[in-house]
Amino acid sequence: MFKDNNQETLSKSDFERLSTFIYNEVGIKMPETKKTMVEARLRKRLRDLEMSSYNEYCEFLFSKDGSAAEITNMVDVITTNKTDFFREPNQFTFLSRNALPELKNMTGAGVQRPLKIWSAGCSTGEEPYTLTIVLSEFAKSVPRYTYSILATDISTRVLQKAASAIYEDNRTTPIPQDLLKKYFLRSKDKSKKMVRVIPALRQMIEFRWLNFMDDDFGINDTFDIIFCRNVIIYFDKATQDKLIAKLVSYINPGGYLFLGHSESIFNMNLPLTQLAASTYRKVN
Repeated sequence: MFKDNNQETLSKSDFERLSTFIYNEVGIKMPETKKTMVEARLRKRLRDLEMSSYNEYCEFLFSKDGSAAEITNMVDVITTNKTDFFREPNQFTFLSRNALPELKNMTGAGVQRPLKIWSAGCSTGEEPYTLTIVLSEFAKSVPRYTYSILATDISTRVLQKAASAIYEDNRTTPIPQDLLKKYFLRSKDKSKKMVRVIPALRQMIEFRWLNFMDDDFGINDTFDIIFCRNVIIYFDKATQDKLIAKLVSYINPGGYLFLGHSESIFNMNLPLTQLAASTYRKVN
């Protein structure tokens, strides 16, 4: 059985094997500075599998049977999933004041047909649920307004959390109190301090597993808006270029792309015009 002590470490050669595997499978670069993080995150997998060393884990992962059985767990462990409700709030203000009215008036999105949004890299669901709140508030002033949201991620663990729509009370701090009371249900057990998104919003989102490295995303649709925030920062430049170009191909002419504030598409040859910080519109 694995002994969790300070003497068991991930060797440089095994880390290099793992980092190459992670890059090939999910596109995430793992420089040597991430070795300690990978080691710490995999420690629980060694305990769960009752393995005695990281080398034993690598031999299992890279075996024919082990790869199929373990890759999902490994990806769940090593991927970072930091998110919040109303994260980078200026973008949601732009969405409600600018993007939604313009799409309604110019393309009929939301009134003549459903508005379609893709939350790409949705993590534990705070982003797509924030979108449902913003859209529901916008719909109050637009009769028969309709929309749908596709939310995808590579981690099955965070997708399960997102689909449950249950959050610790302290996670809802960024949500204005009037919206919190309107769109969330509090646990009947007051000691648990948990809330859940109301059913009317939950039913507007389809959660789906997706690997950005796959040639075929399996999406036979286009979107008026794509949110892909704080995702491409984990990829190298070549992977970023390829992914953003692919995402743009899924955006309808006149539609919008929202990236994270620390992300840039500088020097990428794309049919996009920048309208605000990390906010772009696809030109006709």
